[in-house]
Amino acid sequence: MTPEFIDRIDAVSPEDWDRLCPSDYPFTRHAFLAALEDSGSVGADTGWQPQHLLFRDDQGELRAAMPVYRKDHSYGEYVFDWGWAQAYAEHGLDYYPKLISAIPFTPCTGPRLLAAGQEAQYWPAAIAALQQQTRTLGASGWHCLFPDETQAEALRSAGLAERTGCQFHWINRQYRDFDDFLGQLSSRKRKNLRKERRQVADQGFHFQWKVGADIQDEDWTLFYGLYQLTYLKRSGHGGYLTPAFFRQLGERMPEQTLMVQARLGEEAIAAALFLFDRTTLYGRYWGCRAEFEFLHFETCYYQGLDFVLERGLARFDGGAQGEHKLARGFEPRLTTSFHQLMEPAFQEAVEHFVARERAEVLGYRDAARAHLPYRKTDRQ
Repeated sequence: MTPEFIDRIDAVSPEDWDRLCPSDYPFTRHAFLAALEDSGSVGADTGWQPQHLLFRDDQGELRAAMPVYRKDHSYGEYVFDWGWAQAYAEHGLDYYPKLISAIPFTPCTGPRLLAAGQEAQYWPAAIAALQQQTRTLGASGWHCLFPDETQAEALRSAGLAERTGCQFHWINRQYRDFDDFLGQLSSRKRKNLRKERRQVADQGFHFQWKVGADIQDEDWTLFYGLYQLTYLKRSGHGGYLTPAFFRQLGERMPEQTLMVQARLGEEAIAAALFLFDRTTLYGRYWGCRAEFEFLHFETCYYQGLDFVLERGLARFDGGAQGEHKLARGFEPRLTTSFHQLMEPAFQEAVEHFVARERAEVLGYRDAARAHLPYRKTDRQ
């Protein structure tokens, strides 16, 4: 099969692309990736230029695909390689462009090579195609971010440099409800969580869950305003995503979209946006009009836990970073990324760096476990 690189996902029909997806994981669905492109959230002007990899058979039928981007910077990836770029610059070399297989602005582990359960047979060809495209574009290398464990093993076996990270996820151990979960915590931690939720309620807040078609146009207008305001406060810019992205997400993936609004009377003060599939809730975006004590935790975490428990989901992926999640029962989980730089000396240096870094991350993971609020701290 001959590899093909395309610069827009709409060159493939949603039906053909989604047929390759091994599950209902939302972030590799055609609808999600197309919403990013069609809304202008990714594209040449943003430094995320699509270079999606396809494999077709002799009859022209799509057999495998991978979301790939030509990057002119390292923003929005959540695997930080600014030091590598600086080292290139200090040696008079260009680190950008680079190729990455990743979901823009989305540090969520999942499949990257899509082949309807036959991914293993396509990895050698995919790696060879990505190496050749890296050379063709004059890129410094290619990177695969947050692959699931099965695909990570294929990349590991191919000899790529493996980088380890740590996130915090909440695991549903068949809890009946929130009180059942609280019953597994130490007495002091249990009291703290109850106190936080009570203080939000005592401030007069009530919460609305809106799923799919319940999210109206005015809700998206409200949410984008809150999202942009919060980004401006934290980083000085209005966020990577455009208003059109959120609306298109609601139109194209309503069955996997949850908005939680925090209200005082009729006024929405804050909102959180989640995506979900059959097993997992993914906390993604948040915004608030004003700061209130514990409102962020209630809107982004406790309401999400309530949703997970009501739907019987297995896991809550709260996104990158956030040691504050530990006290709320989120457990450290390792993540991986894989890297191949075309300059042999830099590739060797990166291999040494990620090996040293992995030891530090494992130590951090183990130390984090000691701070879990459970009565028994043998969580894996």
